[in-house]
Amino acid sequence: MLFDNKKWIAFFSHTGNEIYNVSKRVGRFPDRVVTNLAPGDKSINKEITKRVDVVYVKDKPAVEDYRRIIWDDAVITLHGWMRVVPKSICKENTIYNLHPGLISKYPELRGADPQRRVFECEYPDNYSRVGCVIHRVIPEVDAGEILIERSVNNTFAGCSTLIPYLHGMATELWCDFINLTPRENY
Repeated sequence: MLFDNKKWIAFFSHTGNEIYNVSKRVGRFPDRVVTNLAPGDKSINKEITKRVDVVYVKDKPAVEDYRRIIWDDAVITLHGWMRVVPKSICKENTIYNLHPGLISKYPELRGADPQRRVFECEYPDNYSRVGCVIHRVIPEVDAGEILIERSVNNTFAGCSTLIPYLHGMATELWCDFINLTPRENY
């Protein structure tokens, strides 16, 4: 397992549902969860707050905030963390991100909302495949080495069907990454 003998810190900006779903499937919850949502925000998955040490940070955390909450030698995963991690934090830590755009095939889908951009572009038929990747986090946004990916033919009518599908795919991909890949390979 990826986290053998390591602390796991998971970051999110939306609900934490992905972290909960992955944790249930792999049989291990993070040692710490970090969010930039306010304490008591109704969108936060209640099971996460019951089971895990949740750290609330300001909306746009500074380098000092990251250093205060990250343990040495922890493995960090980003689950919809909608902030750019500072360069020094990327260089000092082992961080993985799931990106809901097939950037291995379409590098132009790096950055925010790739699922929407597939359908809002002038030529959506150019995106014949859609999917998710897990990559190492480096100072350049969504540019780190892709470690695992999954894709399907793009037969979706639009974002309203693609986004929920990719959420399920993301959970499966995280589970595969955590369970099936020996930690020493990453």
